[in-house]
Formats: sequence, structure tokens, C-alpha cells
Amino acid sequence: MPFSGAARPSQESLWSLRPSSREMESKVSEGGLNVTLTIRLLMHGKEVGSIIGKKGETVKKMREESGARINISEGNCPERIVTITGPTDAIFKAFAMIAYKFEEDITNSMSNSTATSKPPVTLRLVVPASQCGSLIGKGGSKIKEIRESTGAQVQVAGDMLPNSTERAVTISGTPDAIIQCVKQICVVMLESPPKGATIPYRPKPASTPVIFAGGQAYTIQGQYAIPHPDVWMPVPRPVLMNSPFPMISADPDPHGRNTFTA
Repeated sequence: MPFSGAARPSQESLWSLRPSSREMESKVSEGGLNVTLTIRLLMHGKEVGSIIGKKGETVKKMREESGARINISEGNCPERIVTITGPTDAIFKAFAMIAYKFEEDITNSMSNSTATSKPPVTLRLVVPASQCGSLIGKGGSKIKEIRESTGAQVQVAGDMLPNSTERAVTISGTPDAIIQCVKQICVVMLESPPKGATIPYRPKPASTPVIFAGGQAYTIQGQYAIPHPDVWMPVPRPVLMNSPFPMISADPDPHGRNTFTA
């Protein structure tokens, strides 16, 4: 609908309403920029288990105390996506809780270790590839600035994650350095929105090896071969004998134990 009774503002005046980079950084750092952001993290199963906690108590506490929505992707995958959504101050609180939880895990693991140096906390963000150029900056100037001002190590993967248009951004350091680093990355993401459609990265389920013996399929789980009820394929005996995998004999031994034959 056209403006009535007032002149339409010029493009220049519209841009002047936008906060400068320094003003935006200050508002983001102080939690005064009330915008909703979504940050995606890529975690290994052990890391996910740590933030979920016993009966989901840890992630429940993180949600309640930060005010952010924290969702964890489903599936039997070695990697999971953790999505954090909310106002900037809620996101920073959630990141702080995750970073300090990981530092606690590292401290606990070192109590039974002979290692003398404490490894840094490491988080992996998943960022649309179209925003990575702004994060790196001309000649690497922006990422260098972030490293120097926060003390965190930041690495942007050169290749996109499989079947997606996203890249992994790895942040390492102390929890405080990581939080400051995430704040600056959020400023870059607000200043430079994604261009075009983003195909999100979705981790694939872990593939379980299947072997056949005596017409029965077995899946390998650790050191054990478990009968697979959903697969049935007769396999000629000569094929079994030439297989590079240890096979389970079709006939168990008299003591009821499985007999492995090469």
C-alpha cells in the first residue's frame, strides 16, 4: 500500500536506521538486540549424551535456565545436530552452559589420566556456506580479528558437509573465549544473511556390518555377532569359506556357545 501524507523515505535513510557493526556488536554482547537466531551444532554421540544427562535432566536444566529452545536430532547416528534457537542473550547462556559442561567432562576425564596439559573445549558450528566468506573476511581479516580479540581458535572447513550447502566451523578454547567468539560470529551472521536456499546437513545413520552364515544373517555389534531377524539369504558354503570375515558356524558347540570358524 503506498504512503499517504508523507514522503517515502529514501534508500539511504532506510540503511541509516540499521545499527553500525560496532553498535550491533555492543547490543549483541549486552543482550540488548532482541532478535531470534538459530545456531546449529554438530556433536558426537558422547557429547550429546553429556548435555542430555541422566533421564534428560541436564538438557532440561539448560532449556529452563537459558530460555533457549534446544533440540537434538533423532536417529542412530555417530553424529547428531543440536539446534539452539532464541534471542541472542538466551543463545549465549545456552552456549555458556554447554561449554562449561564440556570443560567439566574434560576435567573429570583427566582425573584418571596421566596427561599434564588440559585440552581445550571444542564446539563445531554448522554454518551456511554463503555466510562463511563474511566470517573469513577479505584475505582472512575477519577471522583473524575474531581469533585475536577472543583468544579462541576458529577454523572454517574448506569443503561443504555431505549432501548439504553448509560448512563446519570449529571453535576451540576456554569456555569464556568460546562464548565471546560465538557472540562475534552471531554479529557476522546478522550482518550477512544467507544467500539463496540452504540445504541443511543431516547426519546419516551408522551402517552396521552384516555377515551371513548357514543361511542366517548376523550384525556385528562390538565383539559379538547378533542374529538379524529381518534378513534371510542362503549363502553357498564355498563362499563362506573364502570370506575374509570370521563366520559363525551353523551348528553351535555342545556347550551352547557360538563357534567361530575362519
